Amino acid sequence: MSRVSIEPSSDCPRLTDIIEPGEWAGKDLLSHLVVRSIHVDPQECSWTVVLDVPDRKAWSGISRDVSLDEFEVLLATARQELRKKIAGLDQVKWITPEDLPQTFRESPPKPEGEPVSNGSRPYGNGYTARGASQRTSRRAAPDRSQAVPIKELTGGERGRVTVWGEVVEVDWRTNRFGKVDGTIVVTDRTDSVKVRIHNLDAKMDWLERGTQVVLRGRSGIDRFDSEPMLATNESDIVPCPAECRKDPYPEKRVELHLHTKMSQMDSVLSIGKAVERAKEWGHPAIAVTDHGVVQTFPEAYAEGKKHGVKIIYGLEGYLVEDDEKGRAFHVVLLAKNKTGLRHLYEIVTESHLKHFYRTPRIPRRLLEEKREGLLVGSACEAGELVQALLNGASDEDLRKIASFYDYLEIQPIDNNRHLIGQEPIVDEEALGLLNKRIYDLAKATGRMCVMSGDVHYLDPEDEIYRTILLSGKGMVEGERSVPLHFRSTDELMVEATEYLGAQAACEVVITNPVTLAASIENLRPVPEGSYFPSLPNADRELRHLAEEGAKRIYGDPLPALVEERLEKELGAIIGNGFSSLYMIAIRMVEKSLADGYFVGSRGSVGSSLVATCTGITEVNPLKPHYVCPGCRWSDFEPAQQVDSGFDLAPGKCPECGAELWRDGQDIPFETFMGFHGEKVPDIDLNFSGEEQAEIFKFASELLGEGNVFRAGTIGTIARKTAYGFVKHYAEDRGLTLRRAEETRLSTGLEGVKRTTGQHPGGVMVIPTGMDVLDFTPLQFPADDRTAGAITTHFDYNSISGHLVKVDILGHDDPTVIKMLHELTGIDPLKVPMDDPDTLALFSGANPDDAIGIPEFGTRFVRNMLTETKPSSFGDLVRISGLSHGTDVWANNARDLIKNGTAKFREVIATREDIFLYLMKIGMDSAVAFGIAEKVRKGRPLSEEDIGAMRQASVPEWYVDSCKKISYLFPKAHAAAYVTNAFRIAYFKVHHPQAFAAAYFTFHGSSMTVEHMHNDPDLWREQIDKIGASPNATAKEQDTAGVLEVALDMYRRGVRFGKPSLYKSHSHKYVPEGEVLLPPFVSVPGIGNQAAMAIVNAREEDTFTSVEDFRRRTKLGKRVCEALKKAGVLEGLPEGDQLSLF
Repeated sequence: MSRVSIEPSSDCPRLTDIIEPGEWAGKDLLSHLVVRSIHVDPQECSWTVVLDVPDRKAWSGISRDVSLDEFEVLLATARQELRKKIAGLDQVKWITPEDLPQTFRESPPKPEGEPVSNGSRPYGNGYTARGASQRTSRRAAPDRSQAVPIKELTGGERGRVTVWGEVVEVDWRTNRFGKVDGTIVVTDRTDSVKVRIHNLDAKMDWLERGTQVVLRGRSGIDRFDSEPMLATNESDIVPCPAECRKDPYPEKRVELHLHTKMSQMDSVLSIGKAVERAKEWGHPAIAVTDHGVVQTFPEAYAEGKKHGVKIIYGLEGYLVEDDEKGRAFHVVLLAKNKTGLRHLYEIVTESHLKHFYRTPRIPRRLLEEKREGLLVGSACEAGELVQALLNGASDEDLRKIASFYDYLEIQPIDNNRHLIGQEPIVDEEALGLLNKRIYDLAKATGRMCVMSGDVHYLDPEDEIYRTILLSGKGMVEGERSVPLHFRSTDELMVEATEYLGAQAACEVVITNPVTLAASIENLRPVPEGSYFPSLPNADRELRHLAEEGAKRIYGDPLPALVEERLEKELGAIIGNGFSSLYMIAIRMVEKSLADGYFVGSRGSVGSSLVATCTGITEVNPLKPHYVCPGCRWSDFEPAQQVDSGFDLAPGKCPECGAELWRDGQDIPFETFMGFHGEKVPDIDLNFSGEEQAEIFKFASELLGEGNVFRAGTIGTIARKTAYGFVKHYAEDRGLTLRRAEETRLSTGLEGVKRTTGQHPGGVMVIPTGMDVLDFTPLQFPADDRTAGAITTHFDYNSISGHLVKVDILGHDDPTVIKMLHELTGIDPLKVPMDDPDTLALFSGANPDDAIGIPEFGTRFVRNMLTETKPSSFGDLVRISGLSHGTDVWANNARDLIKNGTAKFREVIATREDIFLYLMKIGMDSAVAFGIAEKVRKGRPLSEEDIGAMRQASVPEWYVDSCKKISYLFPKAHAAAYVTNAFRIAYFKVHHPQAFAAAYFTFHGSSMTVEHMHNDPDLWREQIDKIGASPNATAKEQDTAGVLEVALDMYRRGVRFGKPSLYKSHSHKYVPEGEVLLPPFVSVPGIGNQAAMAIVNAREEDTFTSVEDFRRRTKLGKRVCEALKKAGVLEGLPEGDQLSLF
């Protein structure tokens, strides 16, 4: 649900009518503040309260005795009270009159060296930033020796305060004045604090997460969080050398037991940070041994290559005997060579697909079969060797167990401190003796003994992250300290020497691990290079289809412009081996069309004329032009200048008099496959959700069943979930944490694996002649063997540079279009794309006209329509680009249009706009493309880029706009979206009942019979009520959305009927005369199965009674009562009675 504005219906209430002030300093001011409006954002659970001062004379009599700082503290206190009063209200922002700061008494003179204020300026978020144009005297950079612990900050410190710490969050935003504001969170591990940096000319690119800084700023109370914060400027924040633990021991160890964030809900260690630390310490190698999985391998390889550290690929598995549901012992497997890596992937696959019971289990027989090329280690205290020692096994049995392993593992005694009190571990000394006994067993059996850390986080102070994680799972381990940090050589040598002696300590800590690491080959977890599927005769067939398709449109011979573009594309596609990718898409589209379902394109595929001519996409990337459907006459230089060929004026063919086709969206091929056509084409297609399963099956038949697998995904802890873990932890312990500290702790949990899944439409294609296990193990999504699909074990993103992902996405639009065709007999693909009545729907004259239209129905886009007043198809493509981009519309294009700096059709809307504009004004195409690529990805422009733009006389506003953009939408994607939206909108205008039937069928699950027969005024009341509630549930928000569409359709004459026992569909709305018959699923309590049961039963015969209905549908009493209430069973007697008369 979008923001809702609430204004008082009568006299504006005073702030004291909402908040009862306590004994607060300056509280009398509150009674002079009135509330003009409240803007409610349900998604953010926030209120923005606009305040005013109607009686300035009375106000001035009080405010002259109060400083602005004191007033801000007063509002911060009021905010806290309001949040306490309104359940679920998370954030409150105050907006005050701009001249209000001038009414307060001046603050005391600032100490020497403090910035001199040049006035004050309130920001749109209610925070008053003093000294927006401050000039600062030259002074020394902030000194870390003067830093105070962050936990001691109160917000009331006088003068400037210096702090030191690590940046854990960075957020840059462009303010309404075109300057950049930054908010960062800094922690020194005693606590964390939010720091604001205002009015920068550009982002401070060096300031990123993980950077160590020392900064100096003015302390205050943040008006957003009511907590201490600091305000600083660019010159008062400087980087400082990162402090980390050292490994001073002259010889270095190798860690052979380490868990990353891919150890599900157990480790909080980033593999990147682990490898970086190994490099800093001079460790020659590092092993990766996650619990039962190998999903971090691709990233580990990249990090090892980056830092020059050898990666040892392994896992900590769950070893079981033939009884798979019996006890599982931990075991470590390390791949020695390519054979071992292959066997590791086979073990992972079989353990997930055949032996998963709570964890992916490895039967001993399987390990013995696949042992070649692997090193098998005895693991931790959960391994069978330590468990046998604890259970008093005989020496003979212990030697037998130890002999199964290639090396035996011991760990620091702190790792096993939880064993103290369990026989025979009576004290800490017994733990040392346990390690000594394992060492002796290794000697007796001729095995190496190694000491590992069982690493789960990087540094000792990171333990809090894992504690919070495990506590959130309800695990006791979250309550006790287990130091599982990455240990230095020095740390382990000191400990091991105590109970093994210096020589043996050196052996287990350094010599043996280094020797094992040296015996392992340098491996790649995924083969180097890219591997594409290959269909027979793909090159020849693609060329033939493209040329024939082009001739069908433009005739034979082809116009020079068409032929040149076609040859350019075919040369790149065939020359780089991409023909089969196109042919796969062609065959899938042909299959869908044969089954009666239209296919929509996504992404940049509409930039390719070959894709257009072969039927992959409807988007025509050529510049706007005319072409005759009869004699194929064409004109690529029309007198009318338009952004889209659909906007060209209608015309007759000068050769044969036929009505001319108008087409062309002016999209360069380079944005799809790169400037030299070298990028792998990413062909994304939207298939009907009803057809998606058929296309999956067809893809397997086309490419070979053993060559197509669903693209696996890895679900990790996101920021919102991480906050939940932190809050739960704090509440359980009665802790009160600052918001900034909650942010810091949350970042430590982000990225931890929670589950696995599958891409909604992506399949990974294995080339013929290769095996999927050459690239990745396999598993079930979420380890659910009933899921009906097998996925790649690696996240598809980590192997997408090596294998091709074909997207077979299920989407509602193709299904909606099919339904509209069936209901009206009008082919949506032949809808006139310049229909004036449909275009008027998007004009912004009445923003509610666009409600229910894909891509244009949200309040955000409807407001854009009102502000821009589009009048052409090309304008709608621009709006689609602006609405999908990041930092493109708000505080950028919107402001440029509002203040008259640029016109709507001049601002940057899509990624192609920059490339085409720069080439148009004469810039070298390669330079123009490079600049466009940087801007679309949000990368900073170099001084050379900016210089080239200025040399080409690019306006300064255009350069500034480029600097602000974080992401640009592809024009081809926008054109495809708008094409479908326009078609659907056509039916809303000309066939509203059919539109309503299709809309509510696919988007109206929240529209139940309880709502649809209410008075429209009640609909409006319900919409407003939900919009004003900060606690509105997702279901309530969905209900408000469908009620908005219902209101609009009511204005267009559409009415709802009552569900009919013999005429209603199970799940579709059916036009019946002047009304829409609701489906059975619109009755509360009736699901799809129950609805289908009714349909199936009525096809057999009519129902004679409610009793007969229940018997034949097998539906329960409660369901039947719901159907009766909705009038479905009206007229049916309760039972079958034989009449005697």
